[in-house]
Amino acid sequence: MSAARISPAGRAGQYAALIAYVVFLGFPLLWLLSTAFKNSREIALGGSGLIPSSPTLSNFGDAIDRANLVHAGLNSLQVAVATTVLTVLLALPAAYGLARFKTFLRPVTLGWVLVSQVFPTILVIIPLFLILKQFELIDSLPGLTIVYVVFTMPFCLWMLMGFVANIPRDLEEAAAIDGANRLRILISIVFPLLRPGVVATALFAFISSWNEFLFALVMIQTPEKVTLPLTLSRFVGAEGQVQLGALAAGSLLATIPSLVFFALIQRRLTSGLLSGAVKG
Repeated sequence: MSAARISPAGRAGQYAALIAYVVFLGFPLLWLLSTAFKNSREIALGGSGLIPSSPTLSNFGDAIDRANLVHAGLNSLQVAVATTVLTVLLALPAAYGLARFKTFLRPVTLGWVLVSQVFPTILVIIPLFLILKQFELIDSLPGLTIVYVVFTMPFCLWMLMGFVANIPRDLEEAAAIDGANRLRILISIVFPLLRPGVVATALFAFISSWNEFLFALVMIQTPEKVTLPLTLSRFVGAEGQVQLGALAAGSLLATIPSLVFFALIQRRLTSGLLSGAVKG
């Protein structure tokens, strides 16, 4: 049976819905870009136009110089990269073992994953703070990295388990019949097919740790060790007064590393999906 043909009106409706969805997703970034180049007078008057009447770069100067945005960005980059690497290295073998071997640890681990996703984060702040204090990891970037690894691991593990489960066992069995040992099978067959899963996991771990605010607010106390979200929060005054121009400029700059990271790995994600295709 041939697939139902879509009428021109239906196809036009699909394109219109897609364009509306893209505009819906892109408008906040467009508004952020517009506000970052507006001067304080235009922002105070509440100008609703997206194109600034008198574009200025002073907001970027305030964000970089006064808030020390570059140093905070380097701290966030250090924590995010370390979290991404550690999460992938730990989750990859664990996901393969849980997906391939039916042991008593499987239901326990799956239960831990599910509970960790529904458990309110705010409830673990104080116990976590006390535990890290005993190990002298409070107010340190390594301590913050450990916290991020623990809290991103469940979802990353769940993601990778799904990718491992989609790899046919027949490929591994065929390689074993040909004389390949377990390590050879993992390196030559399993890991190349898991490239899309690894890329997606790395992207999730990086963005989660890059944007995280609550744990950093509790764990980091020294101004020289603050991360980027903490620095951006300084543009909001104690009485709710917001330096909107500087905040928009800093937020715009804060999105650049995430966009660059996605641009660098999206090609690997696409090539991994194509190379991992298996004809049934």
